[in-house]
Amino acid sequence: MLIRKGGGLKSSEITPHVVYLNRRAFMLGAAALALAPQRGEAAAPPAATPLKATPNSAFRLEDAQTPLKDVTSYNNFYEFGMNKEDPARLAHTLKPRPWAVQVDGLVHKPKTFDIDEVLKMAPLEERIYSLRCVEAWSMVIPWIGFPLASLLKRVEPTGQAKYVEFHTLVDPEQFPAQKKGVFNFSSLEWPYTEGLRLDEALHPLTLLTVGLYGQVLPNQNGAPIRIVIPWKYGFKSAKSLVRIRLTDTEPKTTWSRQAPQEYGFYSNVNPAVDHPRWSQATERRIGEFRRRKTLPFNGYADQVTSLYAGMDLRKFY
Repeated sequence: MLIRKGGGLKSSEITPHVVYLNRRAFMLGAAALALAPQRGEAAAPPAATPLKATPNSAFRLEDAQTPLKDVTSYNNFYEFGMNKEDPARLAHTLKPRPWAVQVDGLVHKPKTFDIDEVLKMAPLEERIYSLRCVEAWSMVIPWIGFPLASLLKRVEPTGQAKYVEFHTLVDPEQFPAQKKGVFNFSSLEWPYTEGLRLDEALHPLTLLTVGLYGQVLPNQNGAPIRIVIPWKYGFKSAKSLVRIRLTDTEPKTTWSRQAPQEYGFYSNVNPAVDHPRWSQATERRIGEFRRRKTLPFNGYADQVTSLYAGMDLRKFY
């Protein structure tokens, strides 16, 4: 286990927090992985399906994009396992069709949307966003989707709605790490749950995402539908969504339940607030060797700072 602060820490050296909390569970998981098929023996993923979208020049980074092979092979998706390579190796078990997303709670028109209905709901656009992870690594990805606000307006939130809660699918047959026994080496509670304030969810930067790099979302990247919130750490962007619920109370999110001293509800990218076990002042882009300074709100401060006027962002981390 590494517990070290400073800019020299490599993302590959970081021990996941659930492993830090539960070493015995980790050892069981390591044994399971040793018995599992190796990368070359995993079922080949289906050919990528093209997905057309119009580039949106208002949401574009000029930085070099992270190569697709890195975006699809280095992932945090704990339903498939704790290691960054696990999602790409095991994601063939996920079946993204048929798929539906239930939208309910404090809304006037609750509805369950079929994924193909969602795809036709609004014009798809391509936005180039940086995705930054709390382990101090980042990627630049051309995402495809449309503002979450377009979906939420369809169901008409009531005046009591203040928060939006996201749930990932629970199905141990599709997500091996949800199984009981040796594969259940994560101490996370399922479903994976995340949340936003309603004004954050309605912000035009918040993207309901169905693709990347001109193709439908690969399984390991959250197929068939996920959220991307570019000014927050990547774990806020819940994957493989099956439910979106509007509520009047702050959702109990997976990581704020797991380790509240390390992962707050807001999880805005803030270089002035260190993770207890490493610095967040710098980051490393996947594919680069040099580190760069972390930007407040991941570079989106001009667009989102007003959401947090008057708030102590060290307290509400």
